[in-house]
Amino acid sequence: MSATDAPKPARPRWTRKWTGMSASFAVGLALTLFFAGMAALSLVWTPYNPIGLDILNKLKGPTLAHPLGTDAFGRDVLSMIMTGARNSILVALVAVVVGAGGGVPLGALAAARGGWIDNLVMRSTDLAFAFPALLTAVIITAIAGPGAVNAMIAIGIFNIPVFARLTRGSAMSLWKREYVMAARCAGRGDVAITLDHILPNLMAVLIVQATIQFALAIVAEAGLSYVGLGTQPPMPSWGKMLNDAQTYIFQAPYLAIFPGLAITLSVLGLNLLGDGLRDLLDPRIRRER
Repeated sequence: MSATDAPKPARPRWTRKWTGMSASFAVGLALTLFFAGMAALSLVWTPYNPIGLDILNKLKGPTLAHPLGTDAFGRDVLSMIMTGARNSILVALVAVVVGAGGGVPLGALAAARGGWIDNLVMRSTDLAFAFPALLTAVIITAIAGPGAVNAMIAIGIFNIPVFARLTRGSAMSLWKREYVMAARCAGRGDVAITLDHILPNLMAVLIVQATIQFALAIVAEAGLSYVGLGTQPPMPSWGKMLNDAQTYIFQAPYLAIFPGLAITLSVLGLNLLGDGLRDLLDPRIRRER
């Protein structure tokens, strides 16, 4: 047998897993890291002050000095998009944490106890679904006034039933597995089994759902800011930039194009990342490959 015919040593499992990543995962990860890096950079540096006015240079198209142009108040569009990325990611992150922090325990409780507790949790989630994020934001705004914090709360409340239903449905099938029955026979309680066996086996599906809800939260935040219920002036927001661009859509179309592209690409990146993570973390899909 020649050296070229000799069997090649098998790669480690983790190497096989990550070298088999899909193109959607790579593109999604690149887009997500790009916008995350833009948001992080805006914390320490932007080309111009994102809320600084320069009336003499208003509505200037893209130039070397202002790569994405300026708005009706002379503000640099690139600096505003960078700062808007930070605000959008912060609102979406808090909303997903609120949704997962409230929904996962409720779903796990419903699956573990069943009976009237399960019915109570599920009917409560049905009620919550009757109030979408925009309607919840309107109610909260009527009580506490508009703002980014209220947008976080509104989107987070809408995410709770999503995570609760997902956790409950996935956990119900896990409670019928042999290792859970063995843990019951060993005298383990519902809380111990949930923490040691149920939740660890749900992490993959929860991570994928979190990326999807993160993308939806960015869209929801942009929508709330567009109607004046999200991030308030003078802080830039992608949704507010789209709202302001309506007046100048023919005179300066770039004012709508660039924030629209930011929303589209960030959501596309998160959706592709979620699809790629599903392919990587789902053992059935890996076996098919």
